[in-house]
Amino acid sequence: MDGTTAVVSVVEDDASLRQALSRVLRAGGFAVRAYGSVGEVLLDPPTGQGNGCMLLDLELPDASGFELQQALTRWENPPPVIILSGTADVAASVRAMKGGAVDFLCKPVANADLFRAVGQAIELHAHTQALRARRQRFLACYAALTERERGVLGLVVSGLTNREIGEQLGMAERTVKLHRAHIMGKTGATSLPDLVRLSDLLRDAA
Repeated sequence: MDGTTAVVSVVEDDASLRQALSRVLRAGGFAVRAYGSVGEVLLDPPTGQGNGCMLLDLELPDASGFELQQALTRWENPPPVIILSGTADVAASVRAMKGGAVDFLCKPVANADLFRAVGQAIELHAHTQALRARRQRFLACYAALTERERGVLGLVVSGLTNREIGEQLGMAERTVKLHRAHIMGKTGATSLPDLVRLSDLLRDAA
């Protein structure tokens, strides 16, 4: 993991702990943004800074960590959340994980556990952003397809042969092959499995 591009947002109202976590993370090669409350995060959200994650305390002075976690779901590209808690509260842990948290750490946090959780969260964010970018590229490519090419695409990914597609659409098999070539060229797909995966991204975005 390239820590120079990974931003960890630490949301913790205990100033001494916030500073300690920040020092440890910076020593580990991560960039850090520290916040003492939910309000500070909302006023200056950690967006547009590459891969990252958020260490989020549950008990904050102005609003709970759960409330911020819920607010993050409305962001365009929210960072993965690691919950920090002063107690091993099973109910809170379950609630946090159901809310989308990727990990739940009890304070005080061992450095090894902190780096493990942060590393995994950042890898997840990198994967999510790459998938998102690929989906956006394919949506743009799909918009460039003609109506007939879109019809052919749907039948191709459903598993029909060129002959079957031609029979269904009333066109010659060589015309189907030509449309398929145009589809592959416009979408950047290199194989039928790749085209199916790209089509799945389109379906997921619907």
